[in-house]
Amino acid sequence: MTPSDSTEMIARLRHIMELRHLSQRRLAALLQIDPSNLSKVLSGKYPFTKGLVNRIVADLGISKAWLTTGEGTPYEKQPVAGEIQLADPLTPETRREGTPVYDLDVTAGCRNLEALFGEVRPIGTIRLPGVSAESNIVRVRGDSMTPRIINGGYVAIRPIRDERNIFWGQIYVVELDDYRMVKYLRRHANPDMVILHSDNPSYDDMDVVRADIRALYLVETIINYEPQL
Repeated sequence: MTPSDSTEMIARLRHIMELRHLSQRRLAALLQIDPSNLSKVLSGKYPFTKGLVNRIVADLGISKAWLTTGEGTPYEKQPVAGEIQLADPLTPETRREGTPVYDLDVTAGCRNLEALFGEVRPIGTIRLPGVSAESNIVRVRGDSMTPRIINGGYVAIRPIRDERNIFWGQIYVVELDDYRMVKYLRRHANPDMVILHSDNPSYDDMDVVRADIRALYLVETIINYEPQL
């Protein structure tokens, strides 16, 4: 990897840090690497290794092609090899087996979730009491909502068709043009804005213009499942 390649990758990684409001220390924690080593990578003192690239791709859901070459988009969803595409969205009849579970990281990417649900085949279904027929189950990466939602936990979400029906203080998936987040929605003093609040006190509140919210999904159920090794 040439010095110019590393410089461009550093710039792209800093772009992601700005998008997701990640400090160097927080990013190092997510990647499970030493903060001082990450600082040296970002300053160009340490090389941008293949191992670090793989960690960023896996832990942040970043497109490897975009990170290494700048091609595509940061959160471009690549089809899984052998993945079956659905010709039609799931119907109420097909949902009788249970709520569909998707191998999708809800915090990675900027594509519309409902479009993804119409394209990607679920990996299975699960029956959950009190979950609406419109719900889908997806994974959450990151620690901004811990301990309420663990890193790698799953949530059942359903779309909110009318944003006037916001339940203040509830957890939502907030879809913006550039990224998605899982946050508590709190009322703002300015009615044209909302407050996005994390459960993890290490994260600051975010003020977002309501008109910038492309879609909202209410988190109906949290499944903090940790596989036993």
